[in-house]
Amino acid sequence: MSSFHVASSEEIKRCGTTDVYFVRAKRILENIGLEKTKVVAEVTLGHFPENWAWGILCGIEELATLLEKTPIDVYSMPEGTAFYPSGHRGFRVPIVRIEGAYRDFCLYETPLLGVLCQATGIATRAARMRIVAEDKRLISFGIRRMHPALSPMIDRAAFIGGFDAVSCIAGARATDTKPVGTMPHALIIVIGDQVKAWKTFDSEIQKEIPRVALIDTYSDEKTEALMAINAVKDLDAVRLDTPSSRKGDFLEVVREVRWELDLRGCKHVKIFVSGGLDEKSVKQLSEAGADAFGVGTYVSNSPTVNFALDIVEKEGKPCAKRGKLGGRKEVWRCPTCMLDLVLPYVSSPPICPRCKHRMERMLKPLIKKGRVVRRLLRPKEIRKNVLRQLEKLCVE
Repeated sequence: MSSFHVASSEEIKRCGTTDVYFVRAKRILENIGLEKTKVVAEVTLGHFPENWAWGILCGIEELATLLEKTPIDVYSMPEGTAFYPSGHRGFRVPIVRIEGAYRDFCLYETPLLGVLCQATGIATRAARMRIVAEDKRLISFGIRRMHPALSPMIDRAAFIGGFDAVSCIAGARATDTKPVGTMPHALIIVIGDQVKAWKTFDSEIQKEIPRVALIDTYSDEKTEALMAINAVKDLDAVRLDTPSSRKGDFLEVVREVRWELDLRGCKHVKIFVSGGLDEKSVKQLSEAGADAFGVGTYVSNSPTVNFALDIVEKEGKPCAKRGKLGGRKEVWRCPTCMLDLVLPYVSSPPICPRCKHRMERMLKPLIKKGRVVRRLLRPKEIRKNVLRQLEKLCVE
C-alpha cells in the first residue's frame, strides 16, 4: 500500500521539496568558484490578492525551523504582524531579510516561500473575518476541504488571525487549545430521531462540553429549535447548517429562530451557524441574530499571498533584477498610526511624517549564524497581538 503523498519534515529540511533549478544553480556556483559569494536577499510582495489593503504575516515559526542551523543571518517581522505591500512612499516592504552566502540558502527558496505564502493568506482572511464578526465567536471548520497533512497549519493560521477555536484535534494541539464541536448529521441519522440524538448526547458526553443541538436534519429549523429547548434542559445553543441546500433564506431562518427562542424565555440559547460562510454572509447573519460561526472553505482555501525572494545586494554593493530596488533596506513603523517607511539601511529611527512620533524598526533578528535568537511566541500570544493591531485596521 502506498503512503500519503506528502513530504516528511526531514525531506523538507534537506531540501527535497525545492525546485531543481536551484540545485543546478548551486552546483554551477560551486564549480566556478563563486560558492562563497555573499548576498542580501529580501522577501517582498507586489500586491495582495482580492485587493486586500493589508495582511497578517504567518509562517515565521516554520521559517525558523526550516533555516535553523544554516550559516546565515535572518531578520523578519514578528509572526502575526499586520503588514502592507508598500510603504508610505510606495516602495515595496521587505518582510524578511536574509544575509549570507547564496550557496548556503538557495535550496531553501521554494519551501521558504511556501510556508509563508499559504499561511499568511489563511491568517489574513481569518483576520478580515474577525473584523466583520466583531465580538461574535468564530470556529475553524475548514480542514475537511484541504489535505489532512495541512490541518495543523490551517488551524494555527486561522487561530492566529483571530478565530476563537478549531474543530480539529491536531489543530487544537498546534494552537494550545481544546478542539470544539458537538454532533454531525450522521449521528442523528444513525440514531434515527433528532430528539433521541440530542438526549443521548446530553447523557453520554461530559458535562463541560456545551450542549449544542443540530436543528436542521429532518424538519423546519424553527420547529426543531422548539423541540430542542424542550428536550435538553441545559441547552447552550442551536446550530443551523447549510439551509441554502434547500434554497432557504438563511437570514430569515436565523431571525425566525431567534424570535421564537426569545419569545419562550430562551434568550440565553445561542444561534450557531455554519455552511458556506464568507465575510459578507457572516456580517449579515450577525446582524440578523447569529451568535457564532463555523467557517470552513472560505478560510482554509484562502488565496495564497505571492511573496517573492530577490537578491538586492552582492558583496556589499547594491544590485537587483529589473522591477526591484537594490540595496539592503530597513522597514520603520509608527507605533501610533502604523504607517511604514522603507529606507536604505540606517541605524537611527526616523520620525513619522504623519504623527511626528519616533518610528520602530520592524525587521528583527530571527537567526544569527544558524542559531534561532528570537523567542517564538505561543499561538495565544500571537493572536493577542493580532487582535490589538486589528483595532486600527478595517475591511475595505
